[in-house]
Amino acid sequence: MSQSTPNWTKDELKTYLLIYCANADFSESTPEINMIHTKVPHVDYNKIHEEFQKDNDYKSIQKIQASLEAHGYTVNERDQLLQEMKDLFLSDGELDQLEQNLMLGLRHILK
Repeated sequence: MSQSTPNWTKDELKTYLLIYCANADFSESTPEINMIHTKVPHVDYNKIHEEFQKDNDYKSIQKIQASLEAHGYTVNERDQLLQEMKDLFLSDGELDQLEQNLMLGLRHILK
């Protein structure tokens, strides 16, 4: 694995990805955080969040791409991740422009 490829489980990747999405508008809302905990309840959220905080946007995307490839996600699994991201974006009652833009970018990465 390259230096950019974290040694995450699929649930840890999902946690990181959802934290990344929750920060699209530079503010993690309580509904977004609560939703992450329901989607991946057995992951050390704080550990993954600390890692996210240390990464810049470029490094985050590199890690997400590398981890997706390392785990060999199927089309259905990628579609499920996209749906969970969309659900997260809508969990606080709105889908703002920053969230829409991130969704488009991540859709491109996941397809």
